[in-house]
Amino acid sequence: MVKTLSNLTIVTLLSFTLAGAEIETKGELGLETRWFPNVPADNRQLEHFQNSIYVEQEWFWESNDRSQLAQATLFGRLDDQDKERTHLDIRDLYWESIQDEWEVLIGINRVFWGVTESRHLINIINQVDQVESIDEESFLGQPMIKISYEATLGRLSLYLMTGFRERTFPGVEGRFRTPLPVNTDQALYVSDLEQWHPEIALRYTTVLGDWDIGAYIFHGTGREPTLLPNEDFSYLIPKYELITQAGLDIQYTREAWLWKLETLTRKGQGETFFSAVGGFEYTFYQVMDSSYDLGLLTEYLYDGREGEGSTFTPFDNDLFLAFRLAFNDIQDTALLAGVFVDLNDESRSIRIEAERRLNDFTTIQIEAQGFHSGSATSDLNALKEDSYVGVSLQFYY
Repeated sequence: MVKTLSNLTIVTLLSFTLAGAEIETKGELGLETRWFPNVPADNRQLEHFQNSIYVEQEWFWESNDRSQLAQATLFGRLDDQDKERTHLDIRDLYWESIQDEWEVLIGINRVFWGVTESRHLINIINQVDQVESIDEESFLGQPMIKISYEATLGRLSLYLMTGFRERTFPGVEGRFRTPLPVNTDQALYVSDLEQWHPEIALRYTTVLGDWDIGAYIFHGTGREPTLLPNEDFSYLIPKYELITQAGLDIQYTREAWLWKLETLTRKGQGETFFSAVGGFEYTFYQVMDSSYDLGLLTEYLYDGREGEGSTFTPFDNDLFLAFRLAFNDIQDTALLAGVFVDLNDESRSIRIEAERRLNDFTTIQIEAQGFHSGSATSDLNALKEDSYVGVSLQFYY
């Protein structure tokens, strides 16, 4: 399928060229290494060092009157330890038409919803590419038709989808996995149509003074599978249910304050439940007459799922505290450090991210995360040996 879609990408781009359009292209090459100081919980998991290389290539075309555009983004990673992390994906491959108040997009696309920092709670269109990072910041491309109408009162967008993407999981050798590995080859679906079950989402966004407001409803295959043990408890099987989910995201901006809230209600995956993430960010500009900007973040995470059939979540009653430091220098140096605290058992997860541009085409990123479980039943027990330090170099061309 990847080969077929890659050929389609080439044909599409060639058609634009023959039409006299100019295609812009850019790419990113990354070298990454991770160091795990602790011996893994499962002796089948990799020890200490994990190295990988990735490439992301993008092509972009836009008509002279800017009413038509197309984009193709291909991503691939090669990992020396975890074979499940070696993968290819078409992140984007779409055509979009913009005519007055109307926009129509057809193809594979990535869509981001939400305002909070600690967790992207309401993001439902795209599947998480979980082998990429534990922070769930990477997403797989989703086939769709998107129709949007822009009016004075806001934007209304309709998403029609099929071709569901299953979540990626670390392999037997991988870190950041459940105590039992997930066998993605045995995935189960509630729908007889499996990944081809039709899906629909409707989203409305508007700006009212200092308020940015979004609301949506989604019906289709849930992106977050329920993990079921097999008969001999040697691995887990992902089960994908049909769900109906409605959500809301609000951001209030007032001078140096950002107040944020995301909520959702989900039906169809165990008992109907409510989840929310909310908090604030306050920024001190030019701290002590310097060029630095310091942002302080506080968010509370709640998840009400419980009972038989409910999926696991570590964010049921947690507090997130962090600071963001922007140096505002020519190297775009930035630092983000935060901690999740489980208010039930005081388990903690500390994360640090830093980046700096070395020259016009090279950036270095450093990230570190540590896990501390507060009890024998802590949600973090599966990850307590997976504290790590990662360094990556990105080359842009």
